[in-house]
Amino acid sequence: MRPVSHSSLFTPLYSLLGLPMNRYILRRIVQMLPVLFGITIITFSFTELAPGDAVAAMVLMNPETGVGGDEGSHADALREKYGLDRPAHIRYLSWMGGLLQGNLGVRIRSKIPVADEVARRLPATLRLMAVAMAISIVLGIPLGIFSALNQYTTPDYVLTFLTFIGISIPGFFAAIGAIYLFSLKLGWLPTSGYTTIGSDFGLWGTTLDRLKYLALPATVLGLETTAGIMRYTRSSVLEVVRLDYITVARSKGLSEKVVILRHTLRNALLPVITIIGLRLPGLFGGAIIIETIFNWPGMGILFLDGVATRDYPLIMGMTLVTAFVIVFSNLITDLTYGSIDPRIRYE
Repeated sequence: MRPVSHSSLFTPLYSLLGLPMNRYILRRIVQMLPVLFGITIITFSFTELAPGDAVAAMVLMNPETGVGGDEGSHADALREKYGLDRPAHIRYLSWMGGLLQGNLGVRIRSKIPVADEVARRLPATLRLMAVAMAISIVLGIPLGIFSALNQYTTPDYVLTFLTFIGISIPGFFAAIGAIYLFSLKLGWLPTSGYTTIGSDFGLWGTTLDRLKYLALPATVLGLETTAGIMRYTRSSVLEVVRLDYITVARSKGLSEKVVILRHTLRNALLPVITIIGLRLPGLFGGAIIIETIFNWPGMGILFLDGVATRDYPLIMGMTLVTAFVIVFSNLITDLTYGSIDPRIRYE
């Protein structure tokens, strides 16, 4: 048997890294690391600069914690118990050391691993964000195209007016208004929650039941994104349809449907993809408010609980996971450019 050389073992790896797109992905992943590292430092620094700590939050939430005549010594004992008496840089390095081993730390008071809390809550938030983004894309792009193709008509004015309302209205106000109209007055959708408790509808029935609970918070969360996508789609389509190659395509006798779908929309979507990628942090931020109002069991309620209790391992872990999801989504957005515009090359 002929011995296998080390160079032949690594040949597939060399060929894989030799592809321009794979080199680009590897470079972007390497660039993510200092960004995520910087986010952990900033998050920990702001947590330390804020007044009070987890023990002070415990006393505020449960005043009986500090009774006994010597509240100061009792608080010091609690800080020693939870490791909060150590210097800030020691606690950060300890958390970072655990992170390098795949450990996001544990909650200060309950000692529940942060990774378990995030794994339990993250799917619900991602599901809410995915449906909200899907609603925004399905509504925003077609309405933006329709508005551009009917410029300066009554439908265009109506859609433009609705776009400004969608951009301007606060998320919490839209959520309260939607609950009042669709839940309390019309009774079409539930006011809050994730699923009907204590009911067994079967596979399809459970899916429809969860979609019923998901419809209202996802629509409210995607309202501003829908308005933004519609606005940028309209502007981009109006810019592209005035270019020379569109005039040439029409002069060749191509149908308006082919001109719009094959020639106009492909180039007009590039700015829209950028907006979709930039809206992801806004969806995460908006999810905190929307999940609280609709009692959605996602990351938002957990994050607010971490801030209220000054639980820095929970805040650090959730911020890091959120940042990773956003940075990774931006990478996917950049890679999508190449599939839409063949002129883009990854070098």
